Amino acid sequence: MSASKQKSIPAHVVFEIDRIYDAPLALVWAAWSEREQFETWWGPKGCTICATRFEFRPGGFFHYAMQFENGPHTWGRFVYLDISAPQRITWLNSFSNEGCGIARAPFDPAIPLEILNEVTLSERNGKTTVALRAWPHGAEDHERAVFEGMFASLKQGYGGTLDQLGDVLSDR
Repeated sequence: MSASKQKSIPAHVVFEIDRIYDAPLALVWAAWSEREQFETWWGPKGCTICATRFEFRPGGFFHYAMQFENGPHTWGRFVYLDISAPQRITWLNSFSNEGCGIARAPFDPAIPLEILNEVTLSERNGKTTVALRAWPHGAEDHERAVFEGMFASLKQGYGGTLDQLGDVLSDR
């Protein structure tokens, strides 16, 4: 479901970030849809991603461990809800445990358990725009308020992730 169709979530609670890459849509889509590529750029700068599952299909899971140097593993997961190749991917993202179950964020239990993410891709003149939208899913009012207060952090985190995608694309 797109952010515009999610009537119960106020627009000010939707996080948005866009990037334009000097790469064709097919190359950008492959970076999102192929495990070997996705692991090279997804996640915050400075961490390594190790996928234990990568099932790029509706209902499939991406279960992964984030590893920062000298830090513990932090687990996360996606549940892919909709994939419309090569224009859109929708997934629920959450922290998880090693067994792929949903878990609270280890640094703040008031962060919503699940975040609905939608990425759309479009190409024009050989350049691809990636537009990412994220908003709390099934969250309580106080969790939505915490999410809204995280926009600067989300901009840094998603921004670094999308910068890494740009680096991978420029190497191809």
